[in-house]
Amino acid sequence: MAAAPWWKGAVVYHIYVRSFFDSDGDGHGDLAGVAAKLDYIESLGVDAIWLSPIHPSPNRDWGYDVSDYEGVHPDYGTLDDLTALVDAAHARGIKVMLDEVLAHTSDEHAWFAESRDGGPDGPKADWYVWADPAPDGTAPNNWLSVFGGPAWAYQPARRQHYHHKFLRQQPKLSWINPDAKEAAISVLDYWLDKGIDGFRLDVAGTFLHDEKLTPNPAVPAGERTRHHWAHASEMQRHLYDSNLPENIPLLDEIRRRVDAHNGRNGGDRFVFGEFSEEEERCGAYCTPQDGLHSAYTFVLLHARKLGAKVFREHFETLARHPGHWPCISFCNHDIPRTATRFGGGDAVARLMFGLLLTLKGTTLIYQGEELGLPEAQSLTREEIRDPVGDLYWPIAKGRDGSRTPMPWAPGENLGFSPAKPWLPSAPEHAGLTVAAQDSDAGSMLAFSRAMIALRRGSAALTRGEIGMVEAPEPILAFTRAEGDETVLCVFNMSGEAQSFADPRLKGATIAAPGAGTAALAGVTLSLGPHAFRILELA
Repeated sequence: MAAAPWWKGAVVYHIYVRSFFDSDGDGHGDLAGVAAKLDYIESLGVDAIWLSPIHPSPNRDWGYDVSDYEGVHPDYGTLDDLTALVDAAHARGIKVMLDEVLAHTSDEHAWFAESRDGGPDGPKADWYVWADPAPDGTAPNNWLSVFGGPAWAYQPARRQHYHHKFLRQQPKLSWINPDAKEAAISVLDYWLDKGIDGFRLDVAGTFLHDEKLTPNPAVPAGERTRHHWAHASEMQRHLYDSNLPENIPLLDEIRRRVDAHNGRNGGDRFVFGEFSEEEERCGAYCTPQDGLHSAYTFVLLHARKLGAKVFREHFETLARHPGHWPCISFCNHDIPRTATRFGGGDAVARLMFGLLLTLKGTTLIYQGEELGLPEAQSLTREEIRDPVGDLYWPIAKGRDGSRTPMPWAPGENLGFSPAKPWLPSAPEHAGLTVAAQDSDAGSMLAFSRAMIALRRGSAALTRGEIGMVEAPEPILAFTRAEGDETVLCVFNMSGEAQSFADPRLKGATIAAPGAGTAALAGVTLSLGPHAFRILELA
């Protein structure tokens, strides 16, 4: 039997480079800073690192508006710095993945300049989504931008509008144009040839759009359940500006291009996508044979209430797509940190980290999650850098609360930089630094390392199938099984003591680590507040 690919069940550490470690004292993190912390990353036991976008960008959306796909942003260093990081990581057995934003570019990208200025008959005229104004001069249709307002911007040079699903400065590439599509996919070839091990694809459901520019339908008023800064955009179903079923064969094409590099300069490559809307429609739950290798959605990222229901329902959804291999993520650079979102405190941080490491899939850990960091709450209006916060303050403070610098040590800027950081270090993190936790056997960091080691040492937790076990709220219980190994994972998703009974508990042994207090008597497991245990079944 062929060995499973390295990414199946891997633990991937997501690094927001600008906020990880500043090696040269200019106030923002860089690639040399990541390399300087590889010993720490290796000590976690992770299999790979995923770097936030590192390409040149005017930073309207902090790297998610790329102006040159084949370069490295000067803030982060040079191509030689990236090569050195990849070589050093590979020497430690750690893969390196890049974050690629291929559905749109910056309006400062040379492709867009040529499309805009070359006229409607120019060689790149149709590389972006252009449309004439409506008869009354307004936007071509009702498509809405995620960041607010119409998803169209008028360009006098062409007397047309161009489509942007996000910021006005992020024009949408037209993957319908074969030359534009090939140029975008070739970006992956370029970096794979340089030894990169794979990619996270930003907004992977948005590559295609409806050529007829059909208006999006409204979400019925009674079905509008989410209320936050993007509420206006979510008053319509995004069926035609993105999330088309035709996206699925395109994902398959991308995966096959990545697979073509397997065996060159290393082993299997890995490509996974981010899907935030209409997930089943546009390919989020494909198998590795008919779409990307893997994907994550925002179902668990948007969860706010601590309880079993949302996790159980998500895996019931996944069960409708046999063969799909998910990525599991509880927080990232776009989402408030887990410890704060689910109620805060060390006990919840441990509970959720234990859950993250035991669910079926490839695990995505966001920098600082292993430390139990809460969301930074003290940022002022003047300190905000995220365009969301810039647009909607004070109703929404943006995403900077999860992007503040990594806390390495006590003192000025918590060891991140000797200079004023691009975002201030969070005072909430002062007692949770790596230095403070590194030698403490009872720390969240020690617990995180032990959880990762437990997962990596268990075929069931790494690659095993998952079976949801019937249990009353707030207990979440499931099995993981691979070959002769079966484990039962039981989580008390509440602040009150609970008990769980199951005949399979007779003769079971409790694996370490767990969190909170627990006692096993016969076929009954008693769990204290926010406690969990992993049991090896006889």
